[in-house]
Amino acid sequence: MVTDKDLIKLYSQRILALAAEIPFAKRLDSPDSTASVRSPLCGSIVTVDLSLSNGKVAKFGQDVKACALGQAAASVVGANILGKDRDAIEKARNQLYGMLKNDGPEPAQPFQDLAVLKPAREYKNRHASIMLAFDATLAAFDRAAKVTKQGTEVFASQD
Repeated sequence: MVTDKDLIKLYSQRILALAAEIPFAKRLDSPDSTASVRSPLCGSIVTVDLSLSNGKVAKFGQDVKACALGQAAASVVGANILGKDRDAIEKARNQLYGMLKNDGPEPAQPFQDLAVLKPAREYKNRHASIMLAFDATLAAFDRAAKVTKQGTEVFASQD
């Protein structure tokens, strides 16, 4: 059973501060790609817009409708996403997943602030919400890679 002390530890001041200050919390007007990912367990949803330059994130926008943990993760992702390529994003995503699911090490720089979510390891029902910002970003990256030679996007936003 979850106690009040457990919840206070989980929803630390740092998590709440990150959740309150999500960078790039506005959708882009003309993104190269958009993707939305929803957690079926809790209903949280994150939509990400990307504009890329030379395979790296040049512009980023996100709409985050998630719990404080998902918002905190989106905050750290947003603060560090510009200039990153798909491999760097996937590596950070996998480090976060490993920290939550397998008691792995904390994510490396520049995503080291995701370590604040370590107490959420014990709350498996929150893991999907925490992963949404990365999953939506990777989905948008993959969509951007499917642009035809004519410059038209093959897919619309993921529902």
